[in-house]
Amino acid sequence: MEIFNAFLNQLDDEELSIGYFQQEGAISHTSHFSRAEIQSFIGDRVISKGLCPQRSPDLTPPDYFLWGYLKGRVHQNKPRTTDALKANITEEIPAVTVARTFQNMTRRVQSCLDANVDHFRHML
Repeated sequence: MEIFNAFLNQLDDEELSIGYFQQEGAISHTSHFSRAEIQSFIGDRVISKGLCPQRSPDLTPPDYFLWGYLKGRVHQNKPRTTDALKANITEEIPAVTVARTFQNMTRRVQSCLDANVDHFRHML
């Protein structure tokens, strides 16, 4: 769980106390051990298999917006190193864009809850 611990170390107190953790349905992520470890830190604030529509793009801001946007923009000048790629990402995604993406996430999560974790795209 080294990766998970490295992830947790990047979170602030507020994120740890009220934030939600969304995981994909990969078998390694849904094992009893993995789920118990995650729940020991996040409690019942885990969006996981059985809790939301499977692989719901409506609940994953990077999937419904960011990855497509990034792919088209950051590879325009064909970066050849990791540092060049990071610089392109930093330049292409202003902090306000990230903030707006996650503000929109709040609305999407509420729509999911209002739909009793059923399909809700029509509600957006």
